Amino acid sequence: MDIFNVITLFGGLAMFLYGMRLMGDSLKQSSSGAMKQVLSKITDNLFKSFLLGMLLTALIQSSTATIVITSGLVAAGLIPLKQSVGIIIGANVGTTITGQIIRLLDIGDSSAVWLQLFKPATLAPIALIAGIIMIMAGKKSKTQLVGSIAIGFGILFVGLINMTDAVSGLANSSAFINLFTNLDRSPILGYLAGALVAFILQSSSATIGILQALSTSGQLTFKGIYAVLVGVYLGDCITTAIVCTIGQKEDGKRVGIIHVLFNISETILVLLGVNLLHRFGVLDGIWDKTIGSGGIANTNTIYNLVSALLLFPFAMKFEKLSRVIVKDDQGKQSEAKEKLAQLNPNFYSTPAIAFNSCYEAMKTMYEMAFTNIQRAYSLLNEYSEESFAEICDREDEIDILADGISQYLAGLSSYIKEDLHVSILTQYYRDVTEFERLGDHALNIAEAAKNIKEKEISLSADAHKELAVLQDLLEKILSESRQAFYYRDEEAALNIEPLEQVVDDLIATIEANHLKRMSSGQCSAVSGGLLLDLLSNYERISDICSNIGFSILARVHPDLMQTEHSYMSLLHQGNDESFNEAYQNARKQYYEMLENN
Repeated sequence: MDIFNVITLFGGLAMFLYGMRLMGDSLKQSSSGAMKQVLSKITDNLFKSFLLGMLLTALIQSSTATIVITSGLVAAGLIPLKQSVGIIIGANVGTTITGQIIRLLDIGDSSAVWLQLFKPATLAPIALIAGIIMIMAGKKSKTQLVGSIAIGFGILFVGLINMTDAVSGLANSSAFINLFTNLDRSPILGYLAGALVAFILQSSSATIGILQALSTSGQLTFKGIYAVLVGVYLGDCITTAIVCTIGQKEDGKRVGIIHVLFNISETILVLLGVNLLHRFGVLDGIWDKTIGSGGIANTNTIYNLVSALLLFPFAMKFEKLSRVIVKDDQGKQSEAKEKLAQLNPNFYSTPAIAFNSCYEAMKTMYEMAFTNIQRAYSLLNEYSEESFAEICDREDEIDILADGISQYLAGLSSYIKEDLHVSILTQYYRDVTEFERLGDHALNIAEAAKNIKEKEISLSADAHKELAVLQDLLEKILSESRQAFYYRDEEAALNIEPLEQVVDDLIATIEANHLKRMSSGQCSAVSGGLLLDLLSNYERISDICSNIGFSILARVHPDLMQTEHSYMSLLHQGNDESFNEAYQNARKQYYEMLENN
């Protein structure tokens, strides 16, 4: 084997790894929404969790991806830790599907014509041709994603063919023969070699694929590679455990630990089982026989499947042991930091799950702002230093959430490809700023209340009554905004704008009434300036709600983004009958309240 064969071998390995990654990433992107829904709606049935983990890993060709996503969902509280155990066991079995695909190397030229269609040398060009046609001719992103999957599949097989060609001369290499003779004599060396290569490549499938390519030399035997296969599991799970610990909460870290514990148990079980079977002569028929690509694939599948079945009754022991290893954090985190801890960068490659994490954090942010506005109202009637301090603390939390969510969305943006995800990203970018502004105006109202208390300023009874009507209307608008955002409720979003127009009318009326009171000496200039400042903040709150409502409508109808100004102008000019009717009804209701107070 000369330097050119080595270059071909590593070039083939690079293509194999890239093809597997391209295929897996495209599959994850095209099915990210489904993955999120399936993984987050698991029942309490451990066996169903096992099946889901197996099927999802077979689909996306990566046990690491399945387990990392599961870790994030557990950390986010979307699935309980105990259910992750079944997914982890299933993922170990599902990852063996790659080896079963690679075993197509065993198909020879003497096979039937229809069977030869499945040879890598035939499948690779077919997949590449189909993929490039879909990418170049497809107008829809889904079609192009399918094309990318096909391209990845084709590149994977081209890399595999190159690796196979590069090692074809090893059958006559004395150094190669000596290497695997030593592996025959030292299972520990084989175990460590498998673990090291899997850790470096960060893929058990790729490591086993290399073994399958090497098997074409005819020098691999069962006794030489059985320990290598077992070592692969340990090397792969260590990588996954490291990824699961980065920026995760305790339960998220425990998912990685459970994966390590399961794989160590599987290692012990397989090594003991194989050696016991060999001692009793059960494996004599295959022990010294050469093993091909299909034999390696079958051995790998049997190892994982049998281990899963035997260890399944002890599944919950892994969960309990993980809690012993990873202790609960005794320090109480703020609510904002708890929510931000759930914004896991590992979800970037599955945008639907990443958006769900943002959505949960933004709901918390909105509730904080809404609560602060209500508390600020109450301070105008009865000032409390304790309530003011709570509003200030909540405002800090809102700012922390705004910064964290914005940074997360910025990191996520480079992974966004689909039009739907673009519209969600646009909405969330816009809304997180609006939610932060709601908190700012709540603090402004609270500071006005503090000013009234400290400077002993008094607002007239009429002013208090008018503000109460305005606050009632603002609570209605804020409730509609919450409904619109939480449930992407188009009807609630449409309800906001007529109410916002009534707010503007009420504020104009209250300002006029106040000027009359000032001119008659009922109100002082100081109290007048403070009241106008309050009204300005109330008006800004209604404007923000209007923006939130429009962002929901623009997500449902993306074309509105290009015509926002004209859309709003047409509504306020009275060109929409539904708007007119809702506006007139709300105006009548709140002006009656204003007159009766």
